Amino acid sequence: MRIKNLLIVVFAVLTLVSCKTNPFTGEKNLNFVSNEQLFPSAFAQYDEFLSENKVVKNTAEANMIKNVGQKIVTASERFLNANGYQGYLKDFAWEFNLVQDDAVNAWAMPGGKTVVYTGILPIAKDETGIAVVMAHEVAHALADHGAQRMSAAQLQQLGAVAGSVAVSGKSEQTQQIFAQAYGLGSQLGVMLPFSRSHETEADRIGLTLMAIAGYNPDEAADLWRRMAAHSDGQAPPEFLSTHPSSATRISNLTKWAPEARAEAAKYGVTTFK
Repeated sequence: MRIKNLLIVVFAVLTLVSCKTNPFTGEKNLNFVSNEQLFPSAFAQYDEFLSENKVVKNTAEANMIKNVGQKIVTASERFLNANGYQGYLKDFAWEFNLVQDDAVNAWAMPGGKTVVYTGILPIAKDETGIAVVMAHEVAHALADHGAQRMSAAQLQQLGAVAGSVAVSGKSEQTQQIFAQAYGLGSQLGVMLPFSRSHETEADRIGLTLMAIAGYNPDEAADLWRRMAAHSDGQAPPEFLSTHPSSATRISNLTKWAPEARAEAAKYGVTTFK
């Protein structure tokens, strides 16, 4: 089988093996890793991370992280319950911690365990900026992006094995060409776009959640303008990155902000911080 055809066959499975509906988009997503399989491991890794890093406790900033996180979770519950997904969060164990680290970053584990690094606080600037960051991370957890990435990685590995078997009788040069072409093609053509689509989805979901929580969705684009200024253009081209470019994010968030306001209005939220 030609390498191009093999890639098409392998990654067509990404659209066929869909096991869970995203409650925010209504779409079926690739996901064959259950919460029961994934969450205990994620929780253990989170506890290990906290034990090895400096957790900031009982400061105004640490308390703000916890308070904003809980507001976003409450907004999530309101959305999910109103849209027929009662009980969706039953296996989640939300936790929000501020960790002393200069990295401009935040992340959430599958199941809701979340970390914000102190390095992002000056760029976030205020509580609304923090809400943009945390709603995005909560959205990743809610949309099962971790499980989807694991599922896609497993299929990528299966494709590599299948391809190696298909060319096993060929010359060593052909086998090397396949390995290089498959690795580059699957990464640039599938895995990186897959990751960027998750980031875009989390941006959009997060915008809605922060609005329902009472935070001004217009501020999301402003946060990314500050992020772009901080990076000073030091980012790889979008097609080589796991994330959309700052320009793409700013454009999307600006476009989606009115939608987020309209969604929040359904829950009686019409004024924002």
